[in-house]
Amino acid sequence: MIQAASLLAAEGGGNPLIPHTYELVVGVFAFLVVLVVVGKILTPRIQKTLVERTEAIEGGIQKAQDAQAEAQALLKQYKDQLAEARHEASRLREEAREQGAQIKAELREEAQAEARRLVEAAHIQIEADRQQAFAQLRSEIGRLSTDLASRIVGESLEDEARQRRTVDRFLEELESSSAAVR
Repeated sequence: MIQAASLLAAEGGGNPLIPHTYELVVGVFAFLVVLVVVGKILTPRIQKTLVERTEAIEGGIQKAQDAQAEAQALLKQYKDQLAEARHEASRLREEAREQGAQIKAELREEAQAEARRLVEAAHIQIEADRQQAFAQLRSEIGRLSTDLASRIVGESLEDEARQRRTVDRFLEELESSSAAVR
């Protein structure tokens, strides 16, 4: 290798590390061509791709924020509807409770009215039975007293009108004497 370096040095007579002028010109020209191609063609495309990716990312972030805001709004709406449904259920339970109490009171009133009507009917029946028993007793007492009186007096009291007057007079005397005792 040393021989190759010495051969090259003998040909040009200069430093092998310093390039020749034509190599410098070609190198600078190639560099400028690459710089123009990269600067004019590739850089705008790279910038455009970066901008598109940035917009896509920002759009995705915005969409995610919009979706999150919509989800929050739906959650709030759901919670409001749930609270309203609970309130409505509570109101319906309270109404049902009030209606139940009202129906209970109405049934109690009807039962009490029916009980009063039954008691009244029983009193009327008892009074009718008492009147009937009193009438039967009065006629029986009248018949027995006429039989007794006819045995005592010795005359027949078979006449209906006479018998009735005698019995009525006897019972009136009996009622007035019992009223005086009281």
